[in-house]
Amino acid sequence: MVSRFTFAGTLTNVFMWTFLLGLVIIVVYPLLWMVLNGFKSNAELFGNPFALPLDWSWENYAKAWNRGVSNYLTTSILVTVTSTVATVFISAWAAYGLSRVQIPFSRTILTIVLGGLMLAPAVALIPLVKMFQAMGLYNTFWALLILYTAFRIPFTTFLIRAYMIDLPREIDEAAAVDGASRWLTFWRIIMPMCKPIIVSTVILHILFAWNEYLFAMVFTSGTDVQTLPVGLTSLMVKHGTDFPVVFAGMVIAALPVVLLFFFGQRYFIKGLADGIGK
Repeated sequence: MVSRFTFAGTLTNVFMWTFLLGLVIIVVYPLLWMVLNGFKSNAELFGNPFALPLDWSWENYAKAWNRGVSNYLTTSILVTVTSTVATVFISAWAAYGLSRVQIPFSRTILTIVLGGLMLAPAVALIPLVKMFQAMGLYNTFWALLILYTAFRIPFTTFLIRAYMIDLPREIDEAAAVDGASRWLTFWRIIMPMCKPIIVSTVILHILFAWNEYLFAMVFTSGTDVQTLPVGLTSLMVKHGTDFPVVFAGMVIAALPVVLLFFFGQRYFIKGLADGIGK
């Protein structure tokens, strides 16, 4: 009987590791193929697309950088960083008010805020274009900053509020006895305690803003304000026959997000597990 259970457990482990290995290959191989092809020449790419590069040259990456990727990268970093800071700060302050402060009509306000989760961005495109054109914000950095912040506040507020709800309320009472204001309690006590979920929401928003395409395509038309997803599309249109350069541009675009998730995955998983799992 014991040997039967041992055999079943071993078989289960072999199946699990085989499945995980196959999943890793499915996910990693396209990325590795993209990176390797960024080092090849056009003739080498078409001649043997699945072989290793014969001559490991950084020329394609330099070409991609000089053909506009540097400008697209700068814009993406600027939009991503500013919208992340604005979204997380506003959402955390809203979550604090909705979870730890007695305010009139809090349930109604919460329903309205979370109702933003049901608003599909594509449905609001035409009114938003008209509104931003009337306000003089169309084809500007501010258009993307406002859109990326507004459409992510409901989801980010939901996550942070779920984490704050289970924090002991005695902390707020002790801070009030010591003379701390609401702002000081929020900034010096509650926010440090919410570090895991804050890191998780930061990573989620960076992934969204960095890869977002619809708003960036519709609300920008100049190369000075185009983000990486739209800029890479323009690069493919202009230099579509020079595939190694396009692959090099894709690698440059993907590398920051991959590194961010790799170094922040511990906090990311812990924050989501503690927040949503409560």
